[in-house]
Amino acid sequence: MLDHKLLGIYLNDHLAGSTGGVELARRALSENRGTKYAELLQWLVEQISEDRRALIDLMDRFGFHQDPVKQALAWTFEKAGRLKPNGRLTGYSPLSRVVELEGLWMGVEGKRSMWRALLAIPEEDPRLDQAQLSALEARAQEQLRRIDEHRAAAAADAFSRPAPGG
Repeated sequence: MLDHKLLGIYLNDHLAGSTGGVELARRALSENRGTKYAELLQWLVEQISEDRRALIDLMDRFGFHQDPVKQALAWTFEKAGRLKPNGRLTGYSPLSRVVELEGLWMGVEGKRSMWRALLAIPEEDPRLDQAQLSALEARAQEQLRRIDEHRAAAAADAFSRPAPGG
């Protein structure tokens, strides 16, 4: 039998994480317009927003209320994360991009883990659509793959120095 109370807490925790993830993806996109990272980041904003809606729909099917305090805290922590040192006194740096892509990767990995955990619930419950959960897990795996490609390029951009005299 499902423990509805614990499942509600778990899903609200992931909803808060998705709130921070959407904000992080939007910020990264705004800082990377016109770069080779913009297409990925625009895609991630859309993907993470869609996945967040899927999570809200799932919570609605169970009758779980969204915890506004957790969402507000996630939003606040994402904004506070902008204050970290990035090697420049003001403005965006190549290190910022690396850290943002790593943060997005960690968030997507957490989301993928959530979909997998929900798939592992042994009880047959019509509110847990196994096909949808499998599709959402596969979608997260594709997001991870694409972030990884760009994360490697961002690290090379950030940490490679031009040859002397060149």
